[in-house]
Amino acid sequence: MEETAPAPADWPEALERARAGSPFLARSLERLETLVPMLKGGEGEAALRWAKGRGDPDDIDTALRHQRIALATTLAIGDLAGAFPLRRVFTELTDFADRALDTAIRTAIAERTGIAQPDGFIGLALGKQGAGELNYSSDIDPIFLYDPETLPRRERDDPGEVAQRYARRIVRLLSENTRAGYVLRVDLRLRPASEVSPLAVPVAAARAHYHGDALAWERAAFIRARAAAGDIAGGRAFLDAVDAFIWRTARDFGAVEALAALTERIRKNDAGPERPGPGFDIKRGRGGIREIEFFAQTHQLVHGGREPSLRVRGTRAALDALTDAGHLTAATATTLGTSYDRLRTVEHRIQMMHDRQIHILPEGEALDDLARLDGSPSAAALIAELHDITQAVEAIHDELVGRERTVAPVPQSSDRSAYLESLGFADGAALARRIEGWRSGRFTAVQSEAALAALDKALPDLLAAIAASDDKQRALARWESILDRAPSALKLLQLVAARPDVLERLVNALTLSPLLADALARQPSRLDVLLDRKPLAPPLAVGEIAERMRAGAMRGDYEAQLDTIRRETGDARFVLGLRLIEADNPPLAIARVLANLAEAATQVALEAARAEFAKAHGTIAGSELLVLGLGRLGGGVLTHASDLDIIYLFTGDFTAQSDGDRPLGATLYFNRLASRVTAALSVPTAHGALYEIDTRLRPQGNQGPLAVSLEAFDKYQREAAWTWEHMALTRARPIAGSRAARAAVERIIRAVVRMPRDPVTLRRDVLSMRRDMARHKPARGVLDVKLQRGGLVDLEFLVHFLQLRDAQRLSEMASGALAPDLGEAIGALVAAGLLPEKCVEAHELMTAMLVAGRLLAPGGKSPPRAAAKALARACGRDSLARLQSDLAAARQTVARAWEQVFSTKLEEF
Repeated sequence: MEETAPAPADWPEALERARAGSPFLARSLERLETLVPMLKGGEGEAALRWAKGRGDPDDIDTALRHQRIALATTLAIGDLAGAFPLRRVFTELTDFADRALDTAIRTAIAERTGIAQPDGFIGLALGKQGAGELNYSSDIDPIFLYDPETLPRRERDDPGEVAQRYARRIVRLLSENTRAGYVLRVDLRLRPASEVSPLAVPVAAARAHYHGDALAWERAAFIRARAAAGDIAGGRAFLDAVDAFIWRTARDFGAVEALAALTERIRKNDAGPERPGPGFDIKRGRGGIREIEFFAQTHQLVHGGREPSLRVRGTRAALDALTDAGHLTAATATTLGTSYDRLRTVEHRIQMMHDRQIHILPEGEALDDLARLDGSPSAAALIAELHDITQAVEAIHDELVGRERTVAPVPQSSDRSAYLESLGFADGAALARRIEGWRSGRFTAVQSEAALAALDKALPDLLAAIAASDDKQRALARWESILDRAPSALKLLQLVAARPDVLERLVNALTLSPLLADALARQPSRLDVLLDRKPLAPPLAVGEIAERMRAGAMRGDYEAQLDTIRRETGDARFVLGLRLIEADNPPLAIARVLANLAEAATQVALEAARAEFAKAHGTIAGSELLVLGLGRLGGGVLTHASDLDIIYLFTGDFTAQSDGDRPLGATLYFNRLASRVTAALSVPTAHGALYEIDTRLRPQGNQGPLAVSLEAFDKYQREAAWTWEHMALTRARPIAGSRAARAAVERIIRAVVRMPRDPVTLRRDVLSMRRDMARHKPARGVLDVKLQRGGLVDLEFLVHFLQLRDAQRLSEMASGALAPDLGEAIGALVAAGLLPEKCVEAHELMTAMLVAGRLLAPGGKSPPRAAAKALARACGRDSLARLQSDLAAARQTVARAWEQVFSTKLEEF
């Protein structure tokens, strides 16, 4: 969000307003005679340079105080003149605070040791200083940490004692009010366990605190934490070490509850008026600055563990990031952002008046002075503006915490039966007993008092959503399976209570798709991805997805790496499934992202397995394992139920040997490594399994080695492969391996596919294979668009036959005709006059049906009513009957093309 362009600066008018409305600025301008001509002449940058250079560098105490007064005065006049936008004011004040804090640390250390080197003493900035949003008269909220091993000190000094000496001197140097004023007020109450801890805390003790005993509000405070002074490198290392304390992998809706409780306490303790007027606190009051900050920080805490783009410090930056990530609408972010800027501007005006850390609107003539200083037409106009701002902010804030949402509680057991039957449940008494079972201790997930309270809060919305579904009993059974498998349901229930809008998605997942319901039951933590309503957006490319996986997978041991790959892939597949059944994205788009996801997972699994394998067996110079994808994986279009058809190949000399402690010959080396990769992708761990791996398309099938050299692969394909193996190669594509290795296997594939063939023999082989398949693998249901005659298998046979028969001619005349992407190949074959144009539409519809049907009509069977509606909607049709009619027409198109190409009719159509 960009700030509004400022009006032309008016420095003389700003000086007049400052003298009339601010006793502090009036006194400062009298004392700073050198500064006034620069300000009057509009020389703002020159005035800033003069302010920052004031004072004797040998008298730090006085120099910093003089600089602070001059800087505050210059920024105030520049602000009032419209020359310095709010961001610039924030930045200049924050930079001064950082510089002053660093100078104080170095001075304290130098006074005792003679060396102004701050190694081992860290100044973390929190609050507005950490966010880069310091105001005119703000406290700073640092945390002082020290490393006993590296802290500068005299030889006989105890590190703990001298660290406290340094801390006291730093606070005195900055906060003491002398004849020259003060530098910065210092508040150390944000330090770990401030009621019992010393002013400076050992790094190890602080780390232990944040990994063990820290409270929820400390997580919010650390969103804005920054290594600002002293040992900057040590501060950054500390923040990296406590990163997991701030950013939780699972979305934490307890943060919303904490926000609601904290807001309630602040509002109760605020003795001022609820609405803007004399005595109103624009920081702590309803709809004030703090509620905007809390709103942004709560969203960051909820989502930031999974979305690093949200880990920003500034409030406006956070609102921008949340909007870009789809968690806020542009209108909400604009309202909060512009309100925040205006409230912070008024806050600055209040503090300019007397250079005091206050946020309360004054009374009487002082309120008129504030309005004049601000440039408002009158005090009444200023109050009216603030009233509109805070009312809008309060409404947005309270919608987040659910303050305005009143849901009648579920009656106690004696009245529950009638209530449940009023919702539409057939047997209220039976369901009432069932609900009592949820609360009786049967499920470990809801045995704690907190979880029971959360269950009671979520129950009304949950039951209403289940009652509105078409399959209430299935939804209830699957909900119970989640309670049974989840170690704790607290976060799950907090999600339901905090975001009732996701209940429809939860019920959809529980009732429409057995595959999604099972995935949710296995991993209840996936409930938090129900929040993701963004359309398909980056990272969607293979490289971007793989990079995100690597960021987590390359940390920790091998099993932890595999768990990371499984978690990232499983969560992504789950949310893609939700988008599909809710028709948020077309099935073909989902299918392409699923293929990219599998390709990225394969690449990262190969990298992790290779690194682990090399620890024992070393590497083979000049050789590598690569993975060839075939079938739907090779074609770049997967369903949620797709196996991965792959072939493992290796480059280099097959007689070579690895260089590790336990050396292996190349063939054995790469076969064992290939087994590791297969296991990495298919063996279940705590996060489940990823894929079924099918390697039967390798040379000699199950009788052959798992991995073969490129030379052996080339020789086999040229001399021994069957026609069906060459058909499979038309959809082969390397998905993992170096660029050079991929190029080498692509050359082999192109050469094999373009080999001259006898059309009569090829036709006989293709028809024979299709008859055998039809005999051994008949269609399983009325919606089995893959195996029904005229379905996708027949279309694939048609395409592969034409690709092999006319490969040489097609490679010269029809770009894309030999592409592994079936849709691209069909389009090119249509352009070449080898297939009717309607085949393009037939392929797209049947592929969409295949992708959506794997979730909504598994086994090709006709789905229940709600799933049937979802299936039709996903495929772009208004009813299942219309979808079936269009699918029949598509199959007829394929049948006619079959007859045209093969001069024979499809059997059993």
